[in-house]
Amino acid sequence: MSPSGQRTNRRALFQLAARQHGYVTAAQARDTGYSYQAQKYHVDHGNWVRADRGVFRLVDWPAHPADHLVRWVLWSGAVGVVSHASALSVHDLGDLDPARVHLSVPARFRRSAPEIVLHRPLPPEADIEDREGFRVTTPSRALAECAQARIEQQWLDGAVAEALSRGLTTPRRLRAAATELGPTAELGAQTALAAAGR
Repeated sequence: MSPSGQRTNRRALFQLAARQHGYVTAAQARDTGYSYQAQKYHVDHGNWVRADRGVFRLVDWPAHPADHLVRWVLWSGAVGVVSHASALSVHDLGDLDPARVHLSVPARFRRSAPEIVLHRPLPPEADIEDREGFRVTTPSRALAECAQARIEQQWLDGAVAEALSRGLTTPRRLRAAATELGPTAELGAQTALAAAGR
């Protein structure tokens, strides 16, 4: 490949990595002109770090608090959506700091990893927000998901009260999200709303 072609590929890869906190998948690298042989070369020579099977990170990329979320969404083939307690952390709601990343995935998704809690199916598009390098459920949906998952009510109460005070949800939106997920979510959400005087 000519030097100009290599520069073009490198620029395309860098632009992609910049949107994904320095991460790229093997398929994405291939699409920007890096053969599997070239990918192996860059790993062997320390230019890329293998984060997981088929997921790389460009070396010396600055750290970011959402790095682990981008990594696991890419691990899912970019179909996963950060959800449940992990989404609450993204929205900075409540005191939850889940030890494992919660991802909602399509019903037919078959991969698994001990660091991940998978939920099926994907939420509706209306309940998803775009972030840099990943997608996450909205505050209303994340609160309803946590209610459905029966997190401790006191934690849910605190997160709901905070979301209401910051204008991230309303009682109506939260009730609608909980109704979509069923009776368990409805009960948890209603209890939290009552605790907040709403």
